[in-house]
Amino acid sequence: MSRNNRVLVPQAKAGLDRFKMEAASEVGVNLKEGYNGDLTSREAGSVGGQMVKRMVESYEKKL
Repeated sequence: MSRNNRVLVPQAKAGLDRFKMEAASEVGVNLKEGYNGDLTSREAGSVGGQMVKRMVESYEKKL
């Protein structure tokens, strides 16, 4: 199985990790540093959805 989850700008990794943790806490998902493969699909999806929602809101404010 191929994974394409690499960070294109390595210097951004810490910021992305903080952003992910903030989004997870907003939706009530308990993320931990490192492996989070024990999350349900619903939990992982809600974190990703919250991240996208915040990115879209940020982009719209800049328009």
